[in-house]
Amino acid sequence: MAGERGSGEPEDGVPGRTRGAGGGAPVVDAQAVARWLERFARLVERDRDLLTELDAAIGDADHGLNMARGMAAVRGRLAGSTPGGEGPSGGSPASPAATPASLCRDAALTLISTVGGASGPLYGTFFLRLAGALPPGAEVDPAAFVAGLRAALDGVAARGHASPGDKTMLDAIAPAVEALEAAVGAPPSAGSVDAWAAALRRAADAAALGSDATIPLVARRGRASYLGERSAGHRDPGAASSALLFEALADALATEEPSPGEPGRGGPGEAAGS
Repeated sequence: MAGERGSGEPEDGVPGRTRGAGGGAPVVDAQAVARWLERFARLVERDRDLLTELDAAIGDADHGLNMARGMAAVRGRLAGSTPGGEGPSGGSPASPAATPASLCRDAALTLISTVGGASGPLYGTFFLRLAGALPPGAEVDPAAFVAGLRAALDGVAARGHASPGDKTMLDAIAPAVEALEAAVGAPPSAGSVDAWAAALRRAADAAALGSDATIPLVARRGRASYLGERSAGHRDPGAASSALLFEALADALATEEPSPGEPGRGGPGEAAGS
């Protein structure tokens, strides 16, 4: 989480927070996306070894290492600290030139170029499709952001030739997106800061439950599918890291964010003994 702050100290630009004294509708801007990516990177680093252990049971034993390396590179791009000294293509998160779409695109290309195995292309597809679906402006409203997440979900499904129930990252992403779609489609929609923050928390909880639900499943896609029935009884590592992705999004809205060392809500850190 970028820019740790004391309890009660507001932070402009956080998705779902109202900026300005007069209040208003929640928006997602470049600062919000940067905080989301930063928080996700920290959660992945926190659970790196656990994600790798999960992958060792049914995969290549490299998911945590690969994701930590990739998200560290994303953090470097956000900070403009790549070896060549270049910042994101859309400018630094504080730059007026940066947009939610440009930062998501930078994250996608960075993950594709730095993460090995299936994770790089799949997470890269997620952020690339999200970037392509978002409006080009500096601010995105909740409905447009959720529509972008739907496009990201569909892109991952197409890339991996997978569906919910196949014991993949989709088992965490799909319920999270569906929870957000239900929230923005129901009165009073996500038109208030509190409603949007609550919707994102429900999405994070849905992703965590989706990750839990992969434990008894028999894998039908990916390397885990080679194990057949032996894949049952193990959490899918991609679903575990995807739950962290939505935990990070919801945590970016919290007045008091949990520290990187604290267990997440329903993420793999809580489920180590399951």
